[in-house]
Amino acid sequence: MDKPKVAVIFTGGTISMSIDPRIGAAIPSLSNQEILSLVTNIDKYASIETINFSTLPGPHIDPLLMMDLRSLVMDTLQREDIDGVVITHGTDTLEETAFLLDLTIDSNKSVVIAGAMRNSSELGYDGPSNLAAAVCTAISPQTKGKGVLVVMNNEVNAASEVTKTNTLSLDTFKSLEFGPLGIVDNDEVILHRDIVSRQHIYTDSIIPNVDLVKCVAGMDSRLLKFCVDSGSKGIILEAMGRGNVPPGMIDGITYAINNDVAVVMVSRCPTGRVLDTYGYEGGGRSLRNLGVILGGDLPGQKARIKLMLALAVTQSLNEVKQIMEHNQYGPK
Repeated sequence: MDKPKVAVIFTGGTISMSIDPRIGAAIPSLSNQEILSLVTNIDKYASIETINFSTLPGPHIDPLLMMDLRSLVMDTLQREDIDGVVITHGTDTLEETAFLLDLTIDSNKSVVIAGAMRNSSELGYDGPSNLAAAVCTAISPQTKGKGVLVVMNNEVNAASEVTKTNTLSLDTFKSLEFGPLGIVDNDEVILHRDIVSRQHIYTDSIIPNVDLVKCVAGMDSRLLKFCVDSGSKGIILEAMGRGNVPPGMIDGITYAINNDVAVVMVSRCPTGRVLDTYGYEGGGRSLRNLGVILGGDLPGQKARIKLMLALAVTQSLNEVKQIMEHNQYGPK
């Protein structure tokens, strides 16, 4: 019986780095084949084809590059000889790339993203084990049609749910609200639950000039007005608690909406969705009445990616609202 074939797309990140003794810090250095050579016995499970996309650290990956990566992944998935795709990626922006791909790729074949928290010069380099687990996930019949998955530390998480929670820990990627979909145990994927709902945004382009503003005590409207005046097409508000802002921000929010800038509100809390519960000045109900869109339980960085894609589909704020509030809120 022929082994399944997996395309491994390398984009860079810590998994491809080692310590440069001249500067005493990690930089990209390992080739694709050098990384794969450390993944022992993977050839027993799958035939591997390597594709080089970039050798960039995570913070160097921007939304336009994410869309280029999407095109490459789409082309690869359409090949009859390919059973699944694995992507290596820097962990700093991994969740944003994973979410963008999950929203824009509709395929029954598995797409799995993995990275590393330790570079190859450190004790306990986790890159090879994460890559091996990702390949096992990509070839598993259980993961077909599950969307983009993130596999690190032998845990399988949905791209729509997972976030980086720690600067150092090997188990940094967690689905805080519901926990992982499953695990990779003895090279076998075991799923404990399913994904209740997924959303697709069909677009080949993206509007990158969307800003993220975190709300803090006593904040005013200066940053919001600057975003609007400098050409922002959308603003993500990481609001307080259930979805509330200091009253000094209301003028800026009104200014943005009056200038046809989409304003989407999420919470700065790690879990829970925003809702128009409070009716005081700056409360969620007053913001909703101004035209602020509710972003559900997404963290700010993911809501920003989603809004970039929504704005590429439509400039109508009502239609943007429908996309952003999909599966989060009933009709109002």
